[in-house]
Amino acid sequence: MPYRRLPNTDQARLKALQTAVQRASEADFTEQVLNYHTLSEAQRFLLQFENQVSQYRENFNSRVSANKQYRHMVQNARMYISHFIQVLNLAVIRGEIKKEAKELYKLDSESHILPDLSSEEDILVWGQNIIDGEQERIRLGGLAIYNPTISKVKVHYDIFREHQINQQMHRKTTDRVYGDLEALRKQADEIILKIWNQVEDYYKNQLPYQRLRSCKNYGLIYYYRSGEKHLSPETDKEIQRQIAMQPTIQWSE
Repeated sequence: MPYRRLPNTDQARLKALQTAVQRASEADFTEQVLNYHTLSEAQRFLLQFENQVSQYRENFNSRVSANKQYRHMVQNARMYISHFIQVLNLAVIRGEIKKEAKELYKLDSESHILPDLSSEEDILVWGQNIIDGEQERIRLGGLAIYNPTISKVKVHYDIFREHQINQQMHRKTTDRVYGDLEALRKQADEIILKIWNQVEDYYKNQLPYQRLRSCKNYGLIYYYRSGEKHLSPETDKEIQRQIAMQPTIQWSE
């Protein structure tokens, strides 16, 4: 007899539960494979599990979609901040802006190397530094930098920052829903195991191939071991022939 293995995905768990509940609900009253308590428990849990799986998928898909947009916002913010700093450095090199003014932006006055903008935290820090620095330089009488203007930089920086907050909320929501789903997976496995044990016990007296078919009808999943002979109708026929060939013992008085 091949061995069974519990489902390892949410879709497979749902299918196992749905199949068992459907077969038990359609069964004649004379063939009660599952006891009333198990069937009732499976029916109630199935609705809860289906809703939780659906909710997780919706949250996950929403997060993936939002993340695609967010990546674009990150790229825009990084590009505008980087471009602004490059224009500022060129203005310093041309002598249009004193190099000491770069300190207002928290930039090294002796270097024209761009700061690291590889992480989102770097973008947040340097975006704010650039915005504050440009506003302070203008307040002190300096001429505004154009192409891009600081207002343009600020627009993309604010959009990025807003989307980052939304992403964090999406992440927390998805993680919470996933945590709830993870707890339900353990419960699903326990219920499926209980169902499968009852199904196998009910059909334990059938011949191997017929028992395999009957159990599979209730959603049980079987796997053959390497080199193991597959069950077939011939398997049951051979067993029946062997039984028929056994001698009948007659008792003498």
